[in-house]
Amino acid sequence: MAILVMLFAILMDMIPEDELHKIPTREITQQALESETAERIGRIDTEFADGFDFINKYNDTVSIFGSANKWDETNPHYQKARELAIALSNDGYSIVTGGGPGIMEAGNRGAQEAGGHSLGLNIQLPREQYLNPYATESMSFRYFFTRKVLLAFGAMAYVYFPGGFGTFDELFEIITLIQTKKMEHAPIILIGSEFWTGLDRFIRTYMLKELGTVQEKDVELYTITDDILVAKTIIDDFRDKHGPLALPPSPDITPLSNDDLALS
Repeated sequence: MAILVMLFAILMDMIPEDELHKIPTREITQQALESETAERIGRIDTEFADGFDFINKYNDTVSIFGSANKWDETNPHYQKARELAIALSNDGYSIVTGGGPGIMEAGNRGAQEAGGHSLGLNIQLPREQYLNPYATESMSFRYFFTRKVLLAFGAMAYVYFPGGFGTFDELFEIITLIQTKKMEHAPIILIGSEFWTGLDRFIRTYMLKELGTVQEKDVELYTITDDILVAKTIIDDFRDKHGPLALPPSPDITPLSNDDLALS
């Protein structure tokens, strides 16, 4: 607090005295603060309710994450995201993205071209983000954290292509939720070994071996691959074992002994 007071005093000394009255101030009463907070909570509550109503209409969703760079079909990452979305949509999966350009557009485009559900959960930003033209169903979000919950909610798998801070944020949130068992296990697939191997090396070398801040089982939560077929196989295998149509495990049956047979 003392440092803040000192900085404020220095700042005041830099401003001519006749200019001080021009500094905008905001007086807010407790009542106004409570009213503003209630309005914000109401907006958040509505966004969550509408978001869950939206996403619950679809089964076997796969969330695809990656850069919002305005890549097109000439970019290899864009191509793979589009190809994977086509393959998954052809097999009945619903594709969910953040609804923007780049990798998100590629995922929505592949889903649309395959005639599948192409869902875009867009975010309202002052610049950069806009809903790509390939999302056939979409919802716009004001808050990043409500959008992130819906991108994660109930997905069959999470696929990450190269991206920036937002992609890393979404990746580590899902890893943490699964690691801490706050969320059911699901495949986490990182596509693009050239991009992801450096991160994997850092995790294994420093976090696991040198510092011990993660465990061996934690680095098994994700898979790095360049192969779209490998990614789809991982997702298919998981759906076969854990999806809503998966067969229940066979009960353990103890074979009858000779004595049991004699009594029957």
